[in-house]
Amino acid sequence: MTEKTVVLTFDDAVANHATLCGPLLKKMGFGATFYVCEFPPDFETDKRQYMTWEQIKGLHDAGFEIGNHTLRHKVVTDISAGELETELTGLEERCRRWGITRPVTFAYPGCSSGRIEDSFSVLERKGYRLARTGQAGCYVPGEGHPMRVPAFPVHGTDRNVFYRAVGQAREDRIPVLLFHGVPEYTHPWVDTRPELFEEYMGFLATNNFRVIALRDLPQASP
Repeated sequence: MTEKTVVLTFDDAVANHATLCGPLLKKMGFGATFYVCEFPPDFETDKRQYMTWEQIKGLHDAGFEIGNHTLRHKVVTDISAGELETELTGLEERCRRWGITRPVTFAYPGCSSGRIEDSFSVLERKGYRLARTGQAGCYVPGEGHPMRVPAFPVHGTDRNVFYRAVGQAREDRIPVLLFHGVPEYTHPWVDTRPELFEEYMGFLATNNFRVIALRDLPQASP
């Protein structure tokens, strides 16, 4: 990894990931991971908020990583190991149906970071290399468990959250950033304004950050 590397991740299959975020990132030559699910109860009907599978396929075809966020946005600590496997498989099947590469990384719905250890064996058995939490912190290659990758949630109007996070980037410390909607209509507490998002991406470009998907990280040792 180069000295200044940042990972971009986006949760919940929000429509503007396809209409705003993806095109801007593509223009800048940035990588990213989009963690998708069929968010209940309105995924099928609320297309101001959520992407269509055609749009998800479009992000995949543009070179972005599509990651697994469970089929129905299930918090892993609320379900059994069997239910988790069913949720993972359901999303994998949707990807297969749409010609999308089988996901190799996972993001915990609800940004779980607590007692998630029971899910590790299921994820590993299903072939997942890395799993991202919502616990703030940098990824340090060779440290920590690959099923507990930290990430900085970026939302609201406090620019310092973003700048403090990316300011920690070093050769051996990689900030992983977590965004939701840009903007976010259904869950306003995780909203990022488009003008702020454009500012943040411009900063990364101007300051020569290497911006990658989660799948591009070196895997930590368990």
